Amino acid sequence: MMYGQILHPHSPDDCFINVNVGGFKQRMEHNVLNRFPQTRLGRLLCCSSKEAVLELCDDFTPSEMEYYFDRNPHFFYYVLNFYLTGKLHLVDGLCVVSFFQEIEYWGIKERHLDFCCSNKFHELMGLAEDECWDQRSDELQFHSSGSSIEELSASEDNIEMFEGSLCADVRRNIWIRLENPVYSTSAKVMAVASLSLVIISIVAMCVHSMPDFHQVDLNEREIENPALNFFENLCVLFFSAEFILRLAVAPSARKFLCSPLNIIDLMSIMPFYFTVACDIMADGENTDLENVGKVVQILRLMRVFRILKLARHSAGLRSLGATLRNSSSEVGQLVLFLSVGISMFSALIYFVERECQESALQTMPIGWWWATISMTTVGYGDTFPVTLAGKLIGTLCILSGLLIVALPITNIFNKFSKFYERKKRIDLRQSNN
Repeated sequence: MMYGQILHPHSPDDCFINVNVGGFKQRMEHNVLNRFPQTRLGRLLCCSSKEAVLELCDDFTPSEMEYYFDRNPHFFYYVLNFYLTGKLHLVDGLCVVSFFQEIEYWGIKERHLDFCCSNKFHELMGLAEDECWDQRSDELQFHSSGSSIEELSASEDNIEMFEGSLCADVRRNIWIRLENPVYSTSAKVMAVASLSLVIISIVAMCVHSMPDFHQVDLNEREIENPALNFFENLCVLFFSAEFILRLAVAPSARKFLCSPLNIIDLMSIMPFYFTVACDIMADGENTDLENVGKVVQILRLMRVFRILKLARHSAGLRSLGATLRNSSSEVGQLVLFLSVGISMFSALIYFVERECQESALQTMPIGWWWATISMTTVGYGDTFPVTLAGKLIGTLCILSGLLIVALPITNIFNKFSKFYERKKRIDLRQSNN
């Protein structure tokens, strides 16, 4: 029995309730509300205490049996129409997100939307969800901790951190020019110089691997090409000076050193100094350094990290980093799907090929390798099935791989597109400022 019926069991108004929504009052019949017992007003009829009533409305007057709701009175006209007709329509001029929140408050389901508004509602909700995703992406990109690979280094928060510090104006001006290439002509010149030396360093590293540029000393030991060594030293000195200068003028040294882009910069120059130190110790004929040569080779290979310095000058690379960082679930699904498929097809190909002497698929590890290159559609051709059953399994393996790889990749690509478009808009806004 309704709470009001307990107080006035013989009142002639027992079959009505008075609803006050933001000042708009309406008298509603029980039989109308009972048509939708799962809605908020329908549930009021089942309340047996004042506490239960107040859980569903904002205020309640027992003497007048009036239920007060602090909600949008204009939207309530559509709620009334829903109770009378059983169909709900979109509210003109009301944000679709607010509309969804309102129907959720009143306990009305989306399935009650009339067919004329249902498609439009889902379309608008899809656009709103994309916009919300973009805003969350912006927060992750530009307003999260200093470890965000897409963070704008010259953000307003960083600029404000200079206030009250030593040589604040000078450091601020240098910092902005180093971190924001579109700030001024001098900033563009520094950015072009940095990018040019990165490219020169990468080209020199590639040329160094060519046999025509290798040189040996009188003892037939390989030595550095003087020209390439000059460019190498020039680039490293520039990168080192740039890193030290940026660290010196940074508003927060801790935040600066924790930034992935700055970690990449540090990793691109440290191998050079470690190599020089190892060469000096090797020249000293230290007997404890038997593997110095291997260490030096490994350190020289680490110079490949300079390629990642291009991320500082490329919105696409920063967007790729942001995409990978925010696509852990999709990447995890891709690895999981591939692992299941590889395990299954490697076992199948092993059992159908193990009796054939001409087949190279005689062990499970080889089957894993074959399934991996088949599902990822690489297909080196070093191992392949020779039996009819094996070829059929190979066909299924390739087709399954296409489907498995395509499913998560679509979501990852969509995220990359949104990150990239957002980054380009912010770069454009910065250039206009």
